Amino acid sequence: MVQVCLNGTRGSAAGAVVPLTPSALAESAAEAVAAGATDVHVHPKTPCGRDTLSPRVIGPALEAIRARVRVPVGVTTGAWAEPDTAARLARVRSWAELPAPPDHASVNWHEEGAEEIAAALIDLGVGVEAGVWSGTDGAPRFAVSPLAGRVLRVLAEVTDTSEGTAEDSARALLDRLGPARGRPVLLHGEDGGAWPVLRLAGRLGLTTRIGLEDTLVLPDGQPALSNAELVAAGLRQYRDARR
Repeated sequence: MVQVCLNGTRGSAAGAVVPLTPSALAESAAEAVAAGATDVHVHPKTPCGRDTLSPRVIGPALEAIRARVRVPVGVTTGAWAEPDTAARLARVRSWAELPAPPDHASVNWHEEGAEEIAAALIDLGVGVEAGVWSGTDGAPRFAVSPLAGRVLRVLAEVTDTSEGTAEDSARALLDRLGPARGRPVLLHGEDGGAWPVLRLAGRLGLTTRIGLEDTLVLPDGQPALSNAELVAAGLRQYRDARR
């Protein structure tokens, strides 16, 4: 599986290639799936470009994307989208109002309220991507979580953005995760670390992701023109690393 991460927290300042509106997200998702992506991760945005967990925003984004692709579509529950823990939990529970909730949602295990958010998602029938970031206490917290065995997968997120050290940071994170409570691991990096970590995922046979959330440039440093271009390059890099 190669997941495409369409936009992340990036906004209009990152350039016109980053999709923000439901129609732009749907078009970008369709192109990325045609290029080989088998899963979609998206940050739905308010009209002013802010990440949100509101069903009034998430619903139209999901509807638009699902009208164009037939692969799982997931969203974020990051604390930056709703800093108050109780309000964030209420937002997630309100997804029960949606005609069809997301297929999965990422929950950052180092954030306050992660267990409650994950439990609410499971109750809704939404798969949980357990986000375990390097440089945080996410790994030990996940190791003792009673919900660890019920998550869809572990999203091993390498926050080291240095091209020279990101692979070492990724290996250290995987060591901390150990067997990850028997759950599949999706390994990915960001910015300068995105391509080295993707190649490591290929060598280790782990699933991975790529897209404009994680990097704005291709492996040769040239600006990426679309998520589809990143997915196509990512698949080539991943397959070459597997050989």
